[in-house]
Amino acid sequence: MQSEDLIHRLADDLRPVRPARPPGAATALWLGLATAVIIGAVLFWGLRHDLAERLASGFEAPQLVTALATGVLAAFAAFQLALPDRSRLWALLPLPAALGWLATMGWGCLQDFVKIGPEALHIGISLPCFSFILGLGLPLTIVMLWLSRHGAWFSPGPVAALGGLSAAALASIGLSLIHHLDAALMVLIWHGLSVLVVTAIAAKLGPRVMRLGRSGG
Repeated sequence: MQSEDLIHRLADDLRPVRPARPPGAATALWLGLATAVIIGAVLFWGLRHDLAERLASGFEAPQLVTALATGVLAAFAAFQLALPDRSRLWALLPLPAALGWLATMGWGCLQDFVKIGPEALHIGISLPCFSFILGLGLPLTIVMLWLSRHGAWFSPGPVAALGGLSAAALASIGLSLIHHLDAALMVLIWHGLSVLVVTAIAAKLGPRVMRLGRSGG
């Protein structure tokens, strides 16, 4: 076969490649979808009865702000790592916000202990809390993985883990708006456990989901 004929045959099978969205645009799109889902959940279940009081006292606001920062930064880092020329150091972007989120919940434990005593350390079972974050976090993670499927061959594990962290952090905000837990220690344990589970599932199964999404277009 002549070289020219080979080139023409290869060119005939070429398909246009859709460029990946810029990380900022992809993050904004995903955050819009996540916000719509969380608003829908809040409208369905209704706001918790003491939310205004807790926000006015300054008790809930730091946790909500740091959770939001974790969700936004983790999403942006995930979309950065989905591109082949980006440094792995982007994975560290949400770390300060995540540590701040953990610190605010820990500070809440201390405030509760000072306010109500040993009852603040009571640990109960809160399956609704766990199931809410999983129920919202996992579908939102799948959406994130589909949007970042072009990175399936570059950094699938870190992208999936960051996507799970982002989705779980935002889902925890929705939970804080509708569900009341008796003590900050319960918030720390059940929110933290739920976030860890979603992140771990995403890290484990995410690369496979991304490759399926890439093969499907």
